This record gives sequence, C-alpha cells and structure tokens, in this order.
Amino acid sequence: MASTIRVRAVSSGDITEVQALIQHPMDSGYVKDAKGQLIPPHFIDQLVFEHGGKNVLVANWGPAVAKDPYIKFSFKGAKKGDDLKISWVDNKGATDSTIAKIQ
Repeated sequence: MASTIRVRAVSSGDITEVQALIQHPMDSGYVKDAKGQLIPPHFIDQLVFEHGGKNVLVANWGPAVAKDPYIKFSFKGAKKGDDLKISWVDNKGATDSTIAKIQ
C-alpha cells in the first residue's frame, strides 16, 4: 500500500522547511452519515517528525483537525541528503510512516 504521507523537505542554509500532506478522514464523531447515524471518531492522535534520531516536531492532534491535514514548519540542524522520518498513529491504532530525503 502506498503511504498516506506526502512530504517535501528543502534545506537552505541552516534552515530546513518541511511541508507535509496526510491523507486521513479525521472524523470528529459529531457528523452524521446519509442515514442519520453518527460517523465514529477516527483521527490522528500523534504526528512525529524525526531527524538524526531526535524529534524535531511532535503534534498531538484530535478531532478538531480537518480532513487530509497539511502542516508546514521549519527547523535547524539538517543538511541536504539527510533523512527525515515522518510517522503518525490514530485513535484506532492505525499507523503510517515514511522517510523523505532532504533536498
């Protein structure tokens, strides 16, 4: 199965800019389907970005984050060619991860 995570990481000087798009329904548990039944909550609990064995960003999310979330941030200390590992776990125990090369 293909990864649900699309990421782009570009290093310029000592700053690396990261952009990531994650395919996930992010259901809050408060929305009803066509039959009027509540759609059960299904959302990403934690999103982690790692570089060099250290976390550079940890996001603890919940049901208020929109479907297919997009995140953008910058950090220091990486260089072109380094690996950036991205992983998430949701409230149902599903996970995904990918490794991106910093450009």
